[in-house]
Order: sequence, then C-alpha cells, then structure tokens
Amino acid sequence: MTTRERTRPALILIAAAAVVLALGLAWGLGSAVAASDSPSPASGKVVYKVGWTREPDNLSPFVGTVAPAFEVWYLTYDSLVGYDPKTLAPMKGDNSTGLATDWSVSADGLTWTFKIRHNAKWDDGVPLTAKDIAFTYNYVIQHKMETLTAYTNLIKTATAVDDYTVEFQCSKPKPDMIRSWVPILPEHIWSKVDPKDAGNGKYSNNPPYVGSGPYKAVEWKKSSYVHLVRNPTWWGPKPKIDEIYFMYYTNSDTLLQDLIAGTVDGGTDLTSTQMTQLQSEPGITARAEKVDEFEDLGFNCYSGPSNGNPVLKDWKFRQALNWAVDRDKIDSLVWGGNSTPGTTIIPPNYYTDPDWHWEPPAGVKYTYDPAIAKQKLDEAGYKDTNGDGVREYKGKPIELGLIARAESVQSQTTGKLIVGWFKDVGINVKLQVMDEATLGARELNYEKGVFTPDFDMFLWDWYLDYDPGSMLSYLTKSQIENWNETCWWNPEYEQLYVQQGQELDAAKRKPMIDRMQQILYEQTPYIVTAYAPDYEAYNTAKWGGYIAIPDPNGNSLLPPFGNGGYANFLSIGPKTAATAVQGGGANVWVAIAVAAVAVALVVLLVVLRRRSKAVEE
Repeated sequence: MTTRERTRPALILIAAAAVVLALGLAWGLGSAVAASDSPSPASGKVVYKVGWTREPDNLSPFVGTVAPAFEVWYLTYDSLVGYDPKTLAPMKGDNSTGLATDWSVSADGLTWTFKIRHNAKWDDGVPLTAKDIAFTYNYVIQHKMETLTAYTNLIKTATAVDDYTVEFQCSKPKPDMIRSWVPILPEHIWSKVDPKDAGNGKYSNNPPYVGSGPYKAVEWKKSSYVHLVRNPTWWGPKPKIDEIYFMYYTNSDTLLQDLIAGTVDGGTDLTSTQMTQLQSEPGITARAEKVDEFEDLGFNCYSGPSNGNPVLKDWKFRQALNWAVDRDKIDSLVWGGNSTPGTTIIPPNYYTDPDWHWEPPAGVKYTYDPAIAKQKLDEAGYKDTNGDGVREYKGKPIELGLIARAESVQSQTTGKLIVGWFKDVGINVKLQVMDEATLGARELNYEKGVFTPDFDMFLWDWYLDYDPGSMLSYLTKSQIENWNETCWWNPEYEQLYVQQGQELDAAKRKPMIDRMQQILYEQTPYIVTAYAPDYEAYNTAKWGGYIAIPDPNGNSLLPPFGNGGYANFLSIGPKTAATAVQGGGANVWVAIAVAAVAVALVVLLVVLRRRSKAVEE
C-alpha cells in the first residue's frame, strides 16, 4: 500500500508548519504586548494592579477634585497629622502615619505647636523639615488655593520655629486643626511655581513629581494607568509591594473579567450585580464597604447668570421633588440592598463622640409619596393648567436636564429611575450621560468671562473628611465658583458655619451642625438619595494582608482619606514570593511554551505513523 507512504512528506510539512506557527504566534504575541498600552512592570518586582473605571482629573493638589487624584496623593504625599488605620483617630508618637509625632495647643486655642519626625525626606533625597510644612500652609493661605482653603480656614500663618517644630497662629479656635488633610509639598520645588499657574492648572504636576509618601508617582498615561513605585527614602516601614498600577477601564464588565482572569489583582467601582457574581469565584473576596459618603441629586440654584431652568431657584419647587424620589427603590435596584436611604449630607453611624448626623424626625422626613409631591408643586404655583400632564412655569412646560456620570453605572441607573418618577408628578426630564470632567466644566462654565453654570440637575457623590466642617464649608457663598457646585447659600447657614468652626466644645458645636443640616434638608440644594457602599473585590489566592480602613467595614484597596489610609498598601503582600513577581521575559516563555506544543505534535504524529506502518506490515 504505497499510498500510505505519501503521508510521510505530509508529516514533515505539518511539523514544519507547526514550528513556523509556533514561532509566528510567539512573535505575534510579543508584538501585540509591545504595541499595546499595557504597562510593562520591571523584571523581578512585586507588582499589584488595581482596576478602576475612573481616573485623576489633575495631579496638582490645587486643581484636582475627583477621588482618584486624592488616592494618588494619599500614597505619594505625607500630611502633618497621621491617623490610626483601624479607628481613624489622630496619632502621636514615632508610629504615627503622619509627620507630626506630638502637638499641643495653647489655652486660648489660638496657637498650635507640632513636633515632627527627624528622619523624613523627599524622594529626591532632600530632607523634609518644618520649613516645608510652613511653606505649604502659607502657600495655600496667602494665594487662596481654594481646593484646600476649607482645611486652612482660620489659620493666619505657619512658622517653622526650627527644622523640627512648626507653629500655627489662628484667628479663632480651630476645632478641626488635627482632623484636616493638607498634602505637604516640597518648598524647593513649589517655591519656583507661580501661584497663578498652580491655581489655574498651567503647572500640572505630572509624574514623575517629588513627594515624600511610601510611593512615588512615576507615570500617568491618561485613559490607561497611573504607575507608582516604592519610595526607598520613605521614613516608614518598607511596603511589601514594589510597584502599583491603577488601571483605567471604560466599563466595569471588562474590569470584572480581568479580575476573574487574574489580569488585575483588585478592582473598584463595581456594581452590586457583579459583587454577587464574584461571591462564587474561588480566590476572590468581594465586599460592600461602609464609607463616609453620600449620593446626591444636585440642583442649579444660582441666582446670578445661569443656563439652568429658573424654576430651580425656588427652594419650594426643589423641596417638593423630595417626595417624588423612592429612596428604598434606589437601595434595592441600584445598590443591591447595601445602602441606607439618604437624608442629610452627614452620614449616620460613622462619626462618634458625637455622631454629627442629624436625623429628620418622622413628621419632617421625606418619604416616597407622589401625591404629596403633586400637592406641594401645586401649592408652589407649578400647575398643569392645560391637562397635558406637564406642569408649567410662566406659561411654558417645565423640562429639566439631568446629567449622569459615564464613570458610574449606579449614577446612570438612578438617573433613569428619576426620569420616570419626575414624569409621574408632571416634570419632564431629559437624561444625559457625560464624563466627570465634562460635567465639572459645565458646573464651572464661563461665558465671556462671566460665571454662568450650564446645567439643571446632576447626579454625583461626596466623600467626607475626618471632620464634617469641610463638607459644611462647601455649601457657603465663598465656595461658589469652586466646591459649591449647586451655587446655593443661605444667611443663617453662613452664620452658623462661622460659629461651629470656632467652637472647641463638641457638645456645643453639635446643635449648630444639626441646625445647618436642617436648613439644607428644607431648602434642598441636594436631594441625598443614598449612603452607599464602595464595592471592592480582590485576589486572595495570591495575596494576603488585606485590612479594612477603618476596621472592620472600611476600604481594603483604596484609602478612604488621608494618611493612615495608605496602610493597606503597606500590609498587602504576596502569599508566595513567586506568585506576584513580574518577569521581564514573558514573551520568551510564551514562545517556549508554544514551541513545546509544536514539538509534542510532531512526536505524536511520528508515533502514529510508526503504529500505522507496524499494522500495515
């Protein structure tokens, strides 16, 4: 049977083709990796990758406003006071997570003196001293750097008494002096920066920039990743992770799949549905984490030039819409039952001694009742006079624009619900989805040099600080054109803000803050929809040492705020040395593996040929 002999040249061709395919595949994989935007970790380094669907808007502390920018600053800059990761209480001593090891305040509450550690350095090797701390605070105060003035409020000046002592003179007692976060900046760098350029963003502070935290920011590839490396000059304990990548994803579904596949080690900005899916994935822990946060529907309340619908200037109109929002439905459909229906801008059960949250009593608290919403709108003069189901203002049907954020699935889902609920009470709403940067530009819109906010309503969220004072400040008149996105203000609220900001006795301060929340609740610049969790998931098969900040229900991947929050990336480490170490020759190993498959195929075909020949003989 000579026909079988013809299989031998065919076998050689198959083997040759297999080898060529193997080499070509290996080359192709190598080319694909090299040509992509994926980062290339240094060989032999312990690398941790976190996926998120957001990214920094700007890495200058005087310009950036969104949470991812703060996450990078927390890891790359020290603050004056450090906080206990478990309790978030201010820390003294050498084990503090901040620069200060001790402090004292004068009897009149006007002079604060801080002793700082002697072994702090900038990551370029220059010693970090009290002069850098004084410079940073004075730079903010003297040049009115509005992104940080909520923290420096009432400080007149900062003085370096010596290299390791800094003194602050306050105009009034300052109850939040040790509970506010200001990133300490290197004087030898920022003293050369024109304050105007720092404030308007011309000085962008793009990596690599000089910092003093446990990590150094070395690269930011926009819409791709932020790359941090361990800072060898940092004064604290050596992190177990050498490099961190914050990887940007355009949607959380892709992030979910990469987390399951092990392409990333941890993920944030996930949804409740995805968290449920991850519960069954071996080696991955998924958690709904309690944070100091609220979700809000914000209104354009500006009384000056505005592109917003004028009906929103009337607080009775805004207040009536509270009754049209089903917060329980938002909890179940948007947050999977993991949120608490919202009331005021200070979350409950987060602060202690005292709990700064004011809870509206039963007779005042808004519930979902469309009939009451309709009644209140009628009483305020916004009626449906022609019976077409749409209310009018000055003879024209009311139509409002609502902006949801592209980075947040929850924002978009909530927006769709609100469109339906408001339609039910006679208000037409057009929903738009846009990225956070575009929304921010609409909120801070200028036309011919005149501030003219360009929106009706938006859905966003706030994370609060160690002290509620900074959040309260964002609703003051001085913060319009800055943090006060709704442009609302109220004379009584302004007076109370000043008074509470000077009261050192928490028991006396509490009623003032309660009254401020009551005013906000009544006049409704925000409808607080939920106190929502952060959804984080992370690989526990390869990595250990995860902690909750604060303990036991706080964040495990991203710092909640300030120094002390970075402790997670000091604690997380590989369970075995080999699992997390990145090799520089990945493509070579791919080529070897593919070639090995080809050789095995050749051997198999040879064996089969020999067996066939034996049978034939």
